[in-house]
Order: sequence, then C-alpha cells, then structure tokens
Amino acid sequence: MTARLVRVAYPVGALLLIVTVWELVKVLVPAQGVSIGAQRVLPRTTDAALPHVWSVLTVFGEADGKRTVGETLVRTAGFTFGLAMLALVIGTVVGVGLAVLMQRFAFVERGLLPYVVVSQTVPLIALAPLVAGWGGRISIAGEPWRPWMSIAVIAAYLAFFPVALGMLRGLQSAPGAAVELLHSYSASWWDTLVRLRFPAAIPHFLPALRLAAAASVIGAVVAEISTGTAGGIGRQIIVFSQQATGDASRLFAAVLAAALLGVAVTGVVTLIERALNRYNRPAGAGHSPGGTR
Repeated sequence: MTARLVRVAYPVGALLLIVTVWELVKVLVPAQGVSIGAQRVLPRTTDAALPHVWSVLTVFGEADGKRTVGETLVRTAGFTFGLAMLALVIGTVVGVGLAVLMQRFAFVERGLLPYVVVSQTVPLIALAPLVAGWGGRISIAGEPWRPWMSIAVIAAYLAFFPVALGMLRGLQSAPGAAVELLHSYSASWWDTLVRLRFPAAIPHFLPALRLAAAASVIGAVVAEISTGTAGGIGRQIIVFSQQATGDASRLFAAVLAAALLGVAVTGVVTLIERALNRYNRPAGAGHSPGGTR
C-alpha cells in the first residue's frame, strides 16, 4: 500500500510543482517578458501568451458552437486516439518484423540497420505532404485512399523505429548457452525464436513500446497539422490558435488535451505490460550481437 501511494504521489507532486512554477512566472515575470538587448530570455506573461491555470481549466465549459470546448476536445482527441492506436499497431508489426529479419540474417542487419536509423532524420513536417500526395494516387480494393490513412502511415513511420531497435536488442539478448541447448535438441529456428528469443526480448520490447506509443501520438498530431486533416486534435489546436487573439486559454486547453491523449495511449501499453509481466524480467547474459544466430 505504501509503494502504491508513493507511485501516485510522485506524478501528483510533479503536477503541483508545474502549476506552482507556472503561476509564479505569471506573478514574478513582467507582462512583456525580460529581454537582454534584442534577445528575449523570459517569455511574455500576458493572458494572450500565458493564461492562468484556472482559466485553462474553466474554458472546458465554455460554448464552442453547439458543443462546449471540452466536448469538442474529447471528440477530436477520440479521433486522434484511434489513429494513434492504429499507427502503433502498424509500427509494432513492422518493427517486430524488421527485428526478426535482422536477427535471422546478419547481412540484413548490417545493410538495413543504418537506413532504419537514418530514416528518423527525415523531418516529419516535410514527409507528411509527400505521403498525402502519394496516397491520393492509391486505391485499396477499389476504395480510394482516405486522408486518415496518410496520418496513420506517418505516425507509424515514427512508431516502428523504437520497436525495431528494442526488439532487435531483445532477440539478441537470449543466453548463448540456451540457444546452443535448443540447437542440440534439433530445434528449428522458428522454435528457438518462439520459445526462447521472444520471451527473452520482452524486457527490451516493453520500454520500446512505450516510446512507440508516445511517437505515434506525436506523429498523428503533427500529421494532422501538416496535412490539414480535420476532425483530430492536431487540427483543433490550429483552429484554437487562430482564435487566441486576446486569450490563449483554448489553445492551452487543446494542448492539455493532446497531452492527456498521450497518457491514454500509454495507459493501453501499461495494460499490455501487465499481460506480459511474467516475461518482464532482466534478460540473461552470455549472448552478443555477433554470436550464434
């Protein structure tokens, strides 16, 4: 019970600290910020730039057309949540597949891994319009490519990377003695993969999946903004930013909703972690990337 209370107290304490610092900045920093020469070192603290915390919280109940701001954010966040989860599934499947392929064949790892790493250096904001343009020329089983499909692909592009690297490291962490024992029993490569390497990879896979979950949310939000796709929280952030002339409370409320969306996706990963908890133990030593495959 004490351990549980401590786990709850840490995030609550961190949240209270952020709120306290936020309000202290509002009180102590001049409205126009602080500048040294032509360089601004502290931000403006007017309501148009940095609203009070209670203003951000109360704006959820304000009217936004036929709905309240809170209802609008819940609806748009739900749309983005679905796309982020789809991207996480796609990215996980692709990442695990690449990891298995690279673990199985050393020459594939040597040739493919550098390009997997380099792929993450491509700016997402530049990639998003290209994917949307390519998707416009594709049809699946006679169905035209939908804008949400481009968002899922772009978000999956970010999500697959941590899964691929984490899973590869996990598959290579299986103890060499255990691999040799299965070989002495004439176990096939598939049997070794399923019965030994996959369980050994779980402690590496789960942290990678957490990173992939965060990446899928970021990718979905950025893709919505870059492609101009309506219906998601990313587009709603743009709408509220255009309305934030004298009060940025709605904009900060949308950003808060996007952050809570990330928490929700991470919560789904936590459920997966609990399901795989019996495998989540430190991997054994005695195997290196250059060892037996």
